[in-house]
Amino acid sequence: MENLQDRTVAEMVTENIKTAHIFKKYGIDFCCGGGISLQKACEKYGVDYNLLSEDLLSVEQTPSRATDYNSWELDFLTDHIINVHHTYVEENIPLLLQYSERVAQVHGAHYTELLEIGELVKQVVGELSSHMKKEELILFPFIKKMVKAKKENLDLPEAHFGTVDNPIKMMETEHEDAGELLRKIGELSNSYTPPQGACNTYRAFYAKLDEFEQDLHQHVHLENNILFPKSLKLEKELRDSQVK
Repeated sequence: MENLQDRTVAEMVTENIKTAHIFKKYGIDFCCGGGISLQKACEKYGVDYNLLSEDLLSVEQTPSRATDYNSWELDFLTDHIINVHHTYVEENIPLLLQYSERVAQVHGAHYTELLEIGELVKQVVGELSSHMKKEELILFPFIKKMVKAKKENLDLPEAHFGTVDNPIKMMETEHEDAGELLRKIGELSNSYTPPQGACNTYRAFYAKLDEFEQDLHQHVHLENNILFPKSLKLEKELRDSQVK
């Protein structure tokens, strides 16, 4: 922890998920844009490095087993992502769409940004629905097959998509697209800050959008920074063992 400026944001969050809250506080992207050093992140986001490092050092450095995602087996991690994050998205899509439509109908004439936010919400939930199905039906089952192959000393399973790098690259691109849509929503909504005197539905809509983005950040972090790199490594191990 002493040479913090050389560590990447993604490494910090992978080692201890609690640091994600610190990066969120300073507006630093730890999922799609987490591959840069803390020093570069501070320069990019205009953050005082001394304040950031102080906060990071104050976080308890030993994560509990329950949140030490980096130590989990990949098949267990895929189940966790589906049961926690995919389920969260599926359960909250109807509510988000309902809030969005209602608030736009009542307040859209005065707060015109709500109309654009509504269109972006439809776009992001549509893209995420398709994205999660691809993971559940194609990528995750293959990762589970690879885990089984390693445990049982079997050959690398065949895949119609070639190397696992192909669907992973597609998933990472889709993560960036969804993140960009939510960034636009965040800008239009003034970081999910409802106007003074906003009704309860308006406030509930922005609070739900904020919660939705936070869940997506952790969801994408688990995939981009833990699941995907380890899956690529596992595939290489299995392929190399076949060659021998």
